[in-house]
Amino acid sequence: QVQLVESGGGLVQPGGSLTLSCAASGFTLDYYAIGWFRQAPGKEREGVSCISVSDGSTYYADSVKGRFTISRDNAKNTVYLQMNSLKAEDTAVYYCAVDPSQYLISLMARDYRFWGPGTQVTVSS
Repeated sequence: QVQLVESGGGLVQPGGSLTLSCAASGFTLDYYAIGWFRQAPGKEREGVSCISVSDGSTYYADSVKGRFTISRDNAKNTVYLQMNSLKAEDTAVYYCAVDPSQYLISLMARDYRFWGPGTQVTVSS
């Protein structure tokens, strides 16, 4: 059974940093496409970052490029999202998602099959 659990969210001041973790169980992350998404109140879920299975290439939404870093630790079966220089507009529930399509490289939520429950990130002074 595929399970994903995000952690690491919380309240942080503007300009601060947080690292989100997404622990996978019931399957091996090595062969799954991975993405991070977020959804703010009243807004649609948007893609933040994804990482390619084939060569580890990473992709980012323009809104987070240069501030966020996605990474994976296959030994720990965990994927991370390092978030720096956080802004108020980064406030949202953050989700990790995976799909068994190994060649998937997408920031579209509809392309991912399995989702975690999400973790709240609030950026406020």
